[in-house]
Amino acid sequence: MELELALKNIKNTDENAKSASEKRWLSVVKPLFSLGRLENAVSQIAAIKGKPFFSLDKKTLILMCADNGVVAEGISQCGQEVTAIVAKSFMEMTSAACVMAKRAGVEVLPIDCGMATDIDGLRRIKTAYGTANIAKGPAMMREDCVTIIEKSIDIVGGLKNSGSEIILTGEMGIGNTTTSAAVTAVLLNQKAENITGRGAGLDSESLKNKIRVVEQAININSPNPNDPIDVISKVGGFDIAAMTGLFIGGAVHKVPVVIDGIISSVSALAAVRLNEKVSQYILPSHLSNEPAGKLLLESLGLEPFITCGMFLGEGSGAVALMPLLDMALDVYTKVGTFDNWEHEAYKVLR
Repeated sequence: MELELALKNIKNTDENAKSASEKRWLSVVKPLFSLGRLENAVSQIAAIKGKPFFSLDKKTLILMCADNGVVAEGISQCGQEVTAIVAKSFMEMTSAACVMAKRAGVEVLPIDCGMATDIDGLRRIKTAYGTANIAKGPAMMREDCVTIIEKSIDIVGGLKNSGSEIILTGEMGIGNTTTSAAVTAVLLNQKAENITGRGAGLDSESLKNKIRVVEQAININSPNPNDPIDVISKVGGFDIAAMTGLFIGGAVHKVPVVIDGIISSVSALAAVRLNEKVSQYILPSHLSNEPAGKLLLESLGLEPFITCGMFLGEGSGAVALMPLLDMALDVYTKVGTFDNWEHEAYKVLR
């Protein structure tokens, strides 16, 4: 779907369905509000889907795989070849996130949205073989960024048509904590040193270099903070563009989309900056251990459900949320109500 048209087609979620869901929670036999924000999450999903009762039986984790030319600046412990290695493990369902997904009943869909190499059997939507080095110039052409976003919007629509009921976001791409730091710094008007982390385990000297590279990329490219497409095109990555499209696609096709860590968080922020209504279709998962994690969630007005210092990426935090949502939804749909229980209902006293 054309991006401009997609953004125009986004509507507010259904307040009547949300109110009906909240009313249902008040009737469930348990202390009022005792599942906390999990109750709010169920009601938010009801609003997204436009009905107070729904299922989340078919969950899909989309793993956007892309390479980043900024790796040439020595900002990572390993080279681009690792992106392809891990992408293959996604296809074989042997990565850490995939093992977690199996346990949580989540289907996994890896996609090549900008890898430096091709892998047989891996779905491709890429327009280029990796980005350019953002420390030297723009990451990609603006047209390529828009095309990837549009293709990702369509992916959500296709998955909904095939029965997917909730979308989880994940990524793989060596160097993407550097690109996400650069995009975060611009969109949140933050200094690079405040939001740049160690990624997959940099030492202190390497971290200083990474911060320098983020600053250099911003200074050289001068991205417009009021234009998320410009920011992603100049200092971002294809995975960020693709996940931005997934969040927009969720809003267009009325499918809840779950954030993982900082890379999907900054993608969500870019999507919301393009149309603030997108925020109604987004669920958080965990608080990334990366410095930008808290800032990004706060900027989106979201609180994490899980806080255990994770920074694996690959959708692992989003997957970890699913058992909690499943349990909350079971309570919501399967526990009896005060109408058929010989006890007076609790009253709202606050």
